[in-house]
Amino acid sequence: MRIVYVTETYPPELNGVALTVERTVRWLRERGHRVSLVRPRQGRESRVTEDTMLTPGLPIPMYPDLRFGLPVRSRLQRCWQRERPDVVHAATEGPLGSAAIAVARKLGIPVTSDFRTNFHQYGSHYALGWAEPLIRAYLRRFHNRTDLTFAPTNEVVRQLARDGVQRVIEVGRGVDARRFSPARRSTAMRRFWGVNDDAPAVLYVGRLAAEKNVQLLLRSFAAIKGQDAAARLILVGDGPMRRSLQRANPDAIFTGALSGTALATAYASADIFLFPSLTETFGNVTLEALASGLIVVAYDTGAAAQHIDHEVSGFLVPVDTDSQFVVTAAVAAMRFAERESMRRAAREAALRAAWPAVLARFEAHLQAVSRR
Repeated sequence: MRIVYVTETYPPELNGVALTVERTVRWLRERGHRVSLVRPRQGRESRVTEDTMLTPGLPIPMYPDLRFGLPVRSRLQRCWQRERPDVVHAATEGPLGSAAIAVARKLGIPVTSDFRTNFHQYGSHYALGWAEPLIRAYLRRFHNRTDLTFAPTNEVVRQLARDGVQRVIEVGRGVDARRFSPARRSTAMRRFWGVNDDAPAVLYVGRLAAEKNVQLLLRSFAAIKGQDAAARLILVGDGPMRRSLQRANPDAIFTGALSGTALATAYASADIFLFPSLTETFGNVTLEALASGLIVVAYDTGAAAQHIDHEVSGFLVPVDTDSQFVVTAAVAAMRFAERESMRRAAREAALRAAWPAVLARFEAHLQAVSRR
C-alpha cells in the first residue's frame, strides 16, 4: 500500500504519541508499505525527502516545545493528485490532521484517524471548562469524517460512542519489553538519587503539567514520606510546571526528559510508580512501568484498567477518588520490598502486550479500508 501518515508530533519531540507514531511508521515500512510522512517543521529543519513532507507550524499554547501544523490543503491536494495514496491516516487531531481528512474526502481517498488524547478534559485544568462542549463537537466532527477511527481500549470505544463518534475500533497499544525490563535496575543510579535499598524510590514519568494531576502526585508522595522519611521522589519529564515544582520541592529529583536506555534504567531502578492522570486515553508509561517490574498505582482507566489485576499486578484506584489514590499510594509503599510476586505479575502482564500483534491489527484495518 501507499500510505500517507499525517502527524503533528514526531521525534525528537518526546511524548507518547510521537514515539508511538515513529514505531508505527517504521514497522509499516519494514512490512514493505510505501509510507509518506506529513508533519510540521521542527525548529529550522528544512530537509524534504521523498518520504517526508514538512509543513509550517506554530507552538502550542502552554507547550512551546510542541507544535501544531497549519492546514496546507492546497499543497496536500496537489501532492495527492500527482500520486494518489491508497489510504491517508491522521494520527493527531489538530489543524493539519483536519486538513488532511478534508482533502482525502474531496479526492475520494480512504481516510482513517486515531483518537489519542482526551483534549476536552484539559479545560478544567486551565480555566477553560466552558470550552468542553466545543472541543467535543470538534472531535466528533473530526472523526466522523473518517472511514474508521482507532482507539486504544474498549473503554475509549464506548466513551466515543456515547459522544456520537461512529465507526470506532479498538486496536490497543504495545510495549517494548526488551527495552523496559527489571534487568536494567542500577544500584549506581539509586545511589545517585540518594536512595538506599531499604527505602522506596517513587517514580513519575510524564509531562509536568496541570492536566497530568501532578498536585495529587505530590500529596500521595507526602503520605509515603510520612511513613518512611527516607523515601525519594523522582520526576522524569518536562513541562510548564517544572520550574515552580522544583522551587516548591527541593528534595525531589527532577531528571528532565529521558529516552532510550537512560529512561529504561530510570524505570527499572525505581520501586513504586504513581500515575494520577485522568486525561489519558491510554498512558503508555503505565505499560513501561509494568514491563520494568514496578509496583504501579493508577486510576482504573486506560492502560491500567486493561493490564492491571488489582492487588495482583498493581493497584487500581476508582476514578476521581483523590483521597483513595493517596491512601493506596501509601499502602503500596508499605513493605514494598516484599512485593516480589506483584513485580513478577506486573512484568508478565506487560509481556502479553506485544507491539507486533498490535501493529498487525492496525495494518490489517488499513488494508481493509483501502480496499473499500
